[in-house]
Amino acid sequence: MIKLQIESKRNQMLRLAEKYGFTSDETVRCSQELDELLNTLQIPIIRNKI
Repeated sequence: MIKLQIESKRNQMLRLAEKYGFTSDETVRCSQELDELLNTLQIPIIRNKI
C-alpha cells in the first residue's frame, strides 16, 4: 500500500515539475509529502537495524 502511495506521489511531483518547474511551491510541497511517505517506509527498516 505505502509503495503505491509513494509511486503515485512521485508521479504527481514529476508532473508538477514539468508544468511549474522544480522550484515552484506546488512541486516543493509535493516533494515534501513524498519525503514523508518515504520516511514512513524507512523508519521500520532503521529500527530493525539498531
